[in-house]
Amino acid sequence: MELGIGIGWRPEIADAVEALPGIDWVEAVAENLCTDHLPDSLVRLRARGVTVVPHGVSLGLGGADRPDPDRLADLAARAVLLDTPLVTEHIAFVRAGGPRTASPRLEAGHLLPVPRTWEALDVLCENVRIAQDSLPVPLALENIAALISWPGEELTEGQFLAELVERTGVRLLIDVANLHTNHVNRGEDPAKALDELPVEAIAYVHVAGGVEKDGVWHDTHAHPVTRPVLDVLAELRSRIAPPGVLLERDDDFPPAEELAGELTAVRATLEAAGKARSGSTSRTEASGHGGIAPAASPAESADDTTTATTSTRATDGARDRAAVAQTALLSALVAGTPAPEGFDHRRLGVQSRALAAKRADVVAKVAPELPGILGDGYRAAFLSYARTRPMSAGYRRDALDFAEQLLITGRPADDAARRRLTHWWQDRAAARPPRRTTRLVRAARAAIAGR
Repeated sequence: MELGIGIGWRPEIADAVEALPGIDWVEAVAENLCTDHLPDSLVRLRARGVTVVPHGVSLGLGGADRPDPDRLADLAARAVLLDTPLVTEHIAFVRAGGPRTASPRLEAGHLLPVPRTWEALDVLCENVRIAQDSLPVPLALENIAALISWPGEELTEGQFLAELVERTGVRLLIDVANLHTNHVNRGEDPAKALDELPVEAIAYVHVAGGVEKDGVWHDTHAHPVTRPVLDVLAELRSRIAPPGVLLERDDDFPPAEELAGELTAVRATLEAAGKARSGSTSRTEASGHGGIAPAASPAESADDTTTATTSTRATDGARDRAAVAQTALLSALVAGTPAPEGFDHRRLGVQSRALAAKRADVVAKVAPELPGILGDGYRAAFLSYARTRPMSAGYRRDALDFAEQLLITGRPADDAARRRLTHWWQDRAAARPPRRTTRLVRAARAAIAGR
């Protein structure tokens, strides 16, 4: 299926997305959508014939545990609701700990890389097969950006992706900004990765902006797309015409005309690279693999029943080892435990600070009352809290835990602010929200106290 040129749909820019010319499709973060109804903006876009693809961020298919059935069911429900041609997720782990390690469950709140080893690949492939069997449409997986590298890796990124596709038939969502990120942060050549991966398996492509600080590239999705990222897009286009290309933006949203300008730059890059490529037929097109390649079933990816059974047994031990390794890494990043052997301590520090900053930003979005109550002291207070208090559930739970910790320690110092924070916490931590009368009484008391 040819998707065309698209943009990431976000509630903050919903009106702008609807008004942008030449938008063939959009992508929405799956976890931000209800499973039984859609935002009005997406309803209107679908009525115009605009395809909507749900993009998951929480499955953690690279994690030690098998995918959570409830998360898979929710993703499947969104796929049905949207009548989408495919769903997408990431090659990453997002949580660790739990029963396999007899330790508390830890949430990263971020996509973290899996080691490019044969054993990690075994675990990933089995998780992907489970997901494929649970979803009503094909699955495509995205390469992620990484600040850190695992010690003892055995495969390049391109080799890892090629083997994943060979074993599972899964499709690929290639993020060219992430290839650029890994070039800056890990010294990996984007052209080599593109040479090694099966470009005929590409479902679509992401393009996004970022920023470099102190020699580290941060894939922020909050800055304009840079020329080096467009150069990687051109490199990909020199090999194949991707079925779809999508511009991502998740924060610091610019005016609509700036988004339109970035989309124009994407189109111009594709057109120029396509003209340079014309006159020579690529191996992919010569073999008839343009567009989205058909997905193989898990059974087709195994040589025979014996091989498949052996592979499944092998992942039992691999899962336990992955659980220990991923828990040690995530604990070092979010709980201040010692860095696992073989990791770059400086890079771990950069990643740890980035995770805490992201937590602070997202909590401020899901609970905007907290910055309102705490004022300029919000960020410093949250970062201090995050250094010793890992996230164990989602961001809303994180907001409640943060408020509770402040109150336990007698903060904030201002009596009125502490009362407001107490009421906020009580309203959300209780089994049911307060009655309207209770809210009115509290508002009246606050007004009297403020005189």
